Amino acid sequence: MVKKRNTEASPVRNSTSGDRRRKEKSSNGARAFAVAAARVADGLHCSDIVVLDLKGKSPATDYFVIATGTSDRQMRTVADEICEAAKKQGLQRFGRAGYEQARWILLDFIDVVIHIFDSEYRDYYDLELLWGDAEKLIIENKKN
Repeated sequence: MVKKRNTEASPVRNSTSGDRRRKEKSSNGARAFAVAAARVADGLHCSDIVVLDLKGKSPATDYFVIATGTSDRQMRTVADEICEAAKKQGLQRFGRAGYEQARWILLDFIDVVIHIFDSEYRDYYDLELLWGDAEKLIIENKKN
């Protein structure tokens, strides 16, 4: 007995296009948050602020925000304000390191990782050199 092949469309949809749209939306949200975090750091007097686009280069995150603080107190304030900005955007912080010592504060929001360095640690670790092939985003309205 030969079964007739069903040529009707399958009720199961290909979710590839839906997944792609969700990833694009997530990526746009991550980019917006990275820029917002850079602006917070700028508004609180950090220097040498850089946003690196790591999409396709890092398996761990899409964006790095790197900034240099002026003191441990100021660096903690910047970290706290960035966390508040994340909450307002509905983002959850998944990790925080270095807050107590405030030489290198790392805030992990999965798609965006924030690095707030003191000048000595910033020079030593030189993340921009490590990720030298990453595109640097230009942040408008930075103080001069």
